[in-house]
Amino acid sequence: MPLGNFSVSLTVKDLAVSRSFYQKLGFEVVAGNGSSYAILKSGAAIVGLFQGMFERNILTFNPGWDSDCNRLPAFVDVRELQRRLRAEGIEPITAADETTTGPASFVVVDPDGNPILFDQHV
Repeated sequence: MPLGNFSVSLTVKDLAVSRSFYQKLGFEVVAGNGSSYAILKSGAAIVGLFQGMFERNILTFNPGWDSDCNRLPAFVDVRELQRRLRAEGIEPITAADETTTGPASFVVVDPDGNPILFDQHV
């Protein structure tokens, strides 16, 4: 099942300190607002740094995007991914409205309590 672009979303205490740390590792800032989140990239690796937005670190998939945040010509819509996971017995803790189109998201939790966000921006 194609899930979309993958990144790790990290909860950080101080965005500036964390951004500086990851830049020293060779990551470059590619998006963000500078005050509460930054998206950094090194090759195909993507790390999102989020201050005050999430309680825990999150695995993130972005249906419809490639690793450069370019829209893909064809992809599995987030609502279809949600339907497929529900058919497999995986119930979201927050669900996308399946009557809508366009941007939407849902979250599932793995057996160890790790949240997985499916966040479609297109």
